Parts: sequence; C-alpha cells; structure tokens
Amino acid sequence: MSPIVPPDPPSIREAAEHLCSGRLVAFPTETVYGLGADATDDAAVQSVYRAKGRPAHNPLIVHVADIKAAGRLVDLDERSLLLAKAFWPGPLTLVLPARSGNPVSRHATAGLATLAIRVPAHPVAQALLRQAGRPVVAPSANPSGRISPTTARHVAEDLGHAVAMVLDGGVCQVGLESTVIGLAEPGRATLLRPGGLPRQEIEAILGPLAAPGDDPDRPASPGMLASHYAPAAPVRLDASSVAPDEALLAFGPNVPPGARSTFNLSPTGNLAEAAANLFAMLRLADRSGAARIAVMPIEGQGLAEAIRDRLRRAAAPRH
Repeated sequence: MSPIVPPDPPSIREAAEHLCSGRLVAFPTETVYGLGADATDDAAVQSVYRAKGRPAHNPLIVHVADIKAAGRLVDLDERSLLLAKAFWPGPLTLVLPARSGNPVSRHATAGLATLAIRVPAHPVAQALLRQAGRPVVAPSANPSGRISPTTARHVAEDLGHAVAMVLDGGVCQVGLESTVIGLAEPGRATLLRPGGLPRQEIEAILGPLAAPGDDPDRPASPGMLASHYAPAAPVRLDASSVAPDEALLAFGPNVPPGARSTFNLSPTGNLAEAAANLFAMLRLADRSGAARIAVMPIEGQGLAEAIRDRLRRAAAPRH
C-alpha cells in the first residue's frame, strides 16, 4: 500500500518530483481524488491507463493551475473564456480544440483533435500543479468503471500498489466528477457529462446546452461509457420498496423499511449533501453483504441530474 501523507509543503514538493520523474501521484480535488501523471510524458500517461485498466479510446482530463496555462494548450474562444472566468477554478471541464504543437501526449487525448481541460479549486491540487509547473492528467484514482474515490483511504485500497504517494486532502467537498462541456463546434455547446456544476448555472451564461451524440466506441469526453461508477453488487434504481437481502441507498426522510442495511445520502433531501455522500455510501453498501443495492428516486434538477447520471451508469449492464 502506498503511503498516505499530509499535504504539507515537503510532501507537495516530493509529489511534484514524482510527477516530473514519470511516476503516478494521487491527490485530492474538490470533485474526487485524481490519479495524476505528467500530461506531457507518453510513458507516464500510458501508465495511468494501465493502472486503471482504462480503455485506450477513453480520453483523459488535463488539469492546469489557471486560465493562462489552459490557453497554452487549447484555443479559448469567447464562450470558453466566459465560462472559465465564471467557474474556474472549479468543477468544470471544457473540451476545446487543442493548440497546434501543444506538449500534451496524444495518449491523453485518445488521438482526438480536442483536449479536455480543467482548473481545479482544491488548494492541494493547486499547490501541486504550481509546484510541478506542467499540465497533469488526473482521472479518478480507481479501477476503470468502478466507484470513484472521495477519500485518500479509498485510493490506497483501490490503487495503492500503483502510485508513489497519496496526498491526503480529506473528504472531497463536491463528491461528483466535474461537469464536462463540449465547445469544439462553433455555435454549439454540448453537455457531455453532468457533474458538480449544475447545468442551469452554465445555461445562464451560454443558453441551452445540446445533448451529446452517442458513440460508446469513441467517447468525446471522460465519463461517457455506458457502464461506469459501478459497485460489485447489482444496482436497482427508483426503488419504492426494499427486500431483506438488499442494501438501500436512501434519500430524504421517508425511507422504506426492511433493508439489510440502509445508507441515507441526505435525510433532509439536500442534493449537495447527497452528491458528496454518493460514492462513499455506494462503497459501504457494496461491502454490506447485500445481494443487491436498491436506490430510492433522486428527484429534482441541478445536482440531481448528475447524481442520476452516476447511478444510471452504475446500474448499467456490465461488459
């Protein structure tokens, strides 16, 4: 198991040295913990795919410290600058045309002409990016298709063998991956993945967002595979009742009785609390010994859309 270390200045410097030497480092963002590698190093990026068991056609998000650093890698148009100034640093990823001659590995983009880029808000992520002085790919630090990590312990349990160190920044505040917006086509903004930034806040700036095309063999963004975020146990959605051999992922005050174990995402029906608890409680439910995980309906807009997206993918048929 790799060492979990506090994110003090010496550990940040050591983590940056690992990245610059081609090794993998796990670190917190406000969304989930990321599996970090030097985005300009082909071998390091390939080691991310190997460690996760991630399909090579599934592109990675590149993390940078600020808008200026992003502008060196992608073409920022008027729309992307509006969003960047409003929501960066934060849980927003933009998919934009990659600049000609940019140093990011082609493995990170899965051969696409676009690049997914984000400026994370977490202070540990910011400190690490500035110390490393280079773009860093950082997909969720878990085996591909499985439940994303929101604590350092989750990372150590899942991928401790693959990383040089895990920077412990506590529990991730948002708890869902970033919202991904495609802006590669002029005049068209596409919601590629709902996430920690609600659609409504983006549409207040850009207007209505288009739906993505459906090509599972060539995703334009991370997080678009049909089966994703999945526990080992089967997941049953929109449960109004529960069987004695099921674990229940509840939401709100009115919880049906009879489950083997119950984990309430938010007893008060608070969507931000539910989002922050989702992955950790999915893990707990999966370890409860239940035959299945039943999930109560998650109604509403905003973060509810992202929560439903994760649950739908967690319940999808496994390949």
